[in-house]
Amino acid sequence: MRLDKPRIEPVADATATPEQRELLAPLAARGGPVLNVFRTLIKDPEAAKAFLAWGNYILSHKNALPPREREIVILRIGYLCRSGYEWTQHHRIALQSGLSAGEIERIKAGPEAPGWTPAEAALLQATDDLHNDRFVGNVAWAALRAHFTEKQCMDVVFTVGQYTQVSMFLNSFGVQLDEGQVLDPDLAGP
Repeated sequence: MRLDKPRIEPVADATATPEQRELLAPLAARGGPVLNVFRTLIKDPEAAKAFLAWGNYILSHKNALPPREREIVILRIGYLCRSGYEWTQHHRIALQSGLSAGEIERIKAGPEAPGWTPAEAALLQATDDLHNDRFVGNVAWAALRAHFTEKQCMDVVFTVGQYTQVSMFLNSFGVQLDEGQVLDPDLAGP
């Protein structure tokens, strides 16, 4: 975690405005606590509405990447951005999407780590390219296209872009882990 306390406090139910309560209602209806990421986002209701619309695309079946592949990309960019909150939330989702704990750990080592299929290595390399240069180089693009459709390749870029933005605001706003979560020690500190 980049910060050990929030710069922007999450909205508590007791202090939420009517507009903020309206945004929280569908999240609360899912059952379980509303995550700090959403409680922080609703400090700016208009931005939260726009963000949630795009984020819902990225995490829906409309995104052509299968969930397992999508989570490889999300975890890699979260790790590269040193977003402890993002990594922690998506570690659980990645397990539910078919990644093993060992594969999740190996994501930290990147596309050159042994054990990746060529398709998985292509996803990781494209993510690295986007993080490092904001551009998927020709070699990485050709590797992606060897395994994924044109729409899936577009969705790789969209997913990396979305979760880069998420990581930036999580880190900058100091969004803290939700109750009961434990930070990966590799993501402790700046």
